[in-house]
Amino acid sequence: MRIIIASSEAVPYVKTGGLADVAGALLKELRERGEQVSLILPLYAGIRECFVLHETGRSFTLDLGVFALHGAVWTSDTSAVPSAYFIECEELFNRPELYGTAYGDYHDNALRFAFFSKAILETCQIFNIRPDVIHCNDWQTGLIPLYLKDYYCDRPHFRETATVMTIHNLGYQGLFNKGDIRYTGLGWEYFTIDKVEFHDMLNYLKAGLIYADLINTVSQTYAREILMPENGFGLDSLLRARKADLYGIINGIDYGEFDPSLDTLLPVVYSRDSLDARAASRQALREQAGLEQNERPIIGVVGRFSSQKGLDLVAGAIEGLVDLGVDLVILGKGEEHYHTLLAGLAGQYPGRVSLTIGFSEQAARLIYAGADFFLMPSRYEPCGLGQLIALRYGAIPIARRTGGLADTIRDYDSKAGKGTGFLFAEYSVAALLGAVRRALSVYRHPDRFRSLIREAMADDFSCERSASYYLMLYRKAVMKVSR
Repeated sequence: MRIIIASSEAVPYVKTGGLADVAGALLKELRERGEQVSLILPLYAGIRECFVLHETGRSFTLDLGVFALHGAVWTSDTSAVPSAYFIECEELFNRPELYGTAYGDYHDNALRFAFFSKAILETCQIFNIRPDVIHCNDWQTGLIPLYLKDYYCDRPHFRETATVMTIHNLGYQGLFNKGDIRYTGLGWEYFTIDKVEFHDMLNYLKAGLIYADLINTVSQTYAREILMPENGFGLDSLLRARKADLYGIINGIDYGEFDPSLDTLLPVVYSRDSLDARAASRQALREQAGLEQNERPIIGVVGRFSSQKGLDLVAGAIEGLVDLGVDLVILGKGEEHYHTLLAGLAGQYPGRVSLTIGFSEQAARLIYAGADFFLMPSRYEPCGLGQLIALRYGAIPIARRTGGLADTIRDYDSKAGKGTGFLFAEYSVAALLGAVRRALSVYRHPDRFRSLIREAMADDFSCERSASYYLMLYRKAVMKVSR
């Protein structure tokens, strides 16, 4: 199949979150299977600085209402089907960050990603690419299905092109003032409740959900949850109307990249058959995190500091965790009030609670490899990648039973001695601490805990598995268009 993956970020080129990991891993796996797949990204300043790219000499000018902007196309390589194309537009993408700074989003994001969406279709035309499927990811590419169906529908390049729209997090929809419609090239006839209007605002993700041939999100449970008002962020009625076209596909991670038996970032490599070697990472984690030297169990937290991720529960549980005899290592960044709150709590428990504000891949890997447990008390979680990496490295997840966490962690059954983690349902500190107590009851029996780690590390959440499901979804979308 000829596949275009449209994304605002992807590893190895640029990353702010899990979308980048998923898009990059999917591209790599599909190409290894022989599919004719290419990624299309904006040419951000950071990509230009860090990668050797190839200028194609191809360019275009796009009319976007009040602006006409010039774009050019670069590639990652000079093969007949390049791994990646990059859309250059100095005015829009040559900036230090992807979406905004610490002071807020860029004021012209509506223009930036309307241009990017149209530029993807222009790139297909000037390189004579006739995609079977364009795989759109999140709101930054939400206008592509609309443009394809209403503006490019008569172009021979796209006569049989299907679109798949992936929701990575429904909480981020690309909402803009209604006046920003002038930057999209769309007329005001599109600003209606059955198109792109959303509570008197312009909604890019909504456009994708209406116009895409098929929709998916990143776990089966989350696909059901977003049909309900409490999780639908105002789009649940639209999603219920398109329920027959909505699928859940659990994200996969690149097991070549995340492999404790080969990981050069670890002090000593190990596998599920050589778990004794994991002790070196545990010792290194204690030293680097400044924890007291003892045999207390370690709980790790890695991720974005936000209310979605349950950081209020983490903060509220710290005293109880210390009382239970647990040490805590926290790594991440995000909302400023969580920085302040967690720093104050860490200061109350020196040698027991370690906080690092920021992100380092090496520090994260050491937590996955050295912690006994990995805590994810998310308010909601479309899929989550942290628990997938933790399972791979043998850090047993303790998580809330929601979204992809419910789909990827098998709650431990003490009678059967089976499971891969510990789940709790109620969003409360008491429920979190209850799950920790259950986990510690297994930890105190080394043979049972070792068996639990081995079972967790044996689960398969590789990108090979998710890629197979995406290929099936692409074929369904192509069949729908060809009817």
